[in-house]
Amino acid sequence: MAKFRSSSFSLFGQRQPARLAEEDSVVVIGLGRFGSALALELMESGTEVLGIDGDEEIVQAHNRLLTHVVRADSTKEDTLRQLSVPEFSSVVVAIGGDIQANILTASLLIKLGIPNIWAKAVSEPHGEILRQLGVKHVIYPEKDMGRRVAHLVRGVMQDYIDIGEDFALVKTAPPREILDKPLSLTKVRTVHGVTVTAYHRAGQGWSYATMETVILEGDIVLVAGQTERVESFSRLP
Repeated sequence: MAKFRSSSFSLFGQRQPARLAEEDSVVVIGLGRFGSALALELMESGTEVLGIDGDEEIVQAHNRLLTHVVRADSTKEDTLRQLSVPEFSSVVVAIGGDIQANILTASLLIKLGIPNIWAKAVSEPHGEILRQLGVKHVIYPEKDMGRRVAHLVRGVMQDYIDIGEDFALVKTAPPREILDKPLSLTKVRTVHGVTVTAYHRAGQGWSYATMETVILEGDIVLVAGQTERVESFSRLP
């Protein structure tokens, strides 16, 4: 991630930031690997994005990919005001390579009264500083991904989401013991301490699971529960 040092900025895109801020849109500051992936995913889901980065090449690379992209110094309050950032309700600070710029930017966003601020942290001390500043949503992309992959590698799960406080949601193939009978008869919650919340069947997509649902071979299930229990359930034959 380039460091945000230039006091000038250049704009790319057809719409002015002030106009963009009037709608359900998000500012992403820092278009490195994480920020870029986030911004592009938001665009894919239909959310308009104002991207800000201090590197001209990165900004050029995102031209026409985002609703609006700007080369600017996010540590300058006047610059953020010129870009109408205070008019947005949601801003993500995705700067990772320059911790000072990350913290200064987050501090300015709080000062400007942005109601929803997400900030990337590269370490626990960094995250603690952000929380002390008043950032309510501190994210650790590398740490969270590493933890998620570790769970996937250790088990046979197809996907894993850490909900927090020792609770997880996993996507896995169902064990033989719950096949071909209503979930009410499997006593999954009593025996294994987990809940089958949904299932996927080829040609039908995802459906909510009820006590009357019958899971078939070839289905995929979504299971919720304490981390250790859902991992154990995913390893059942």
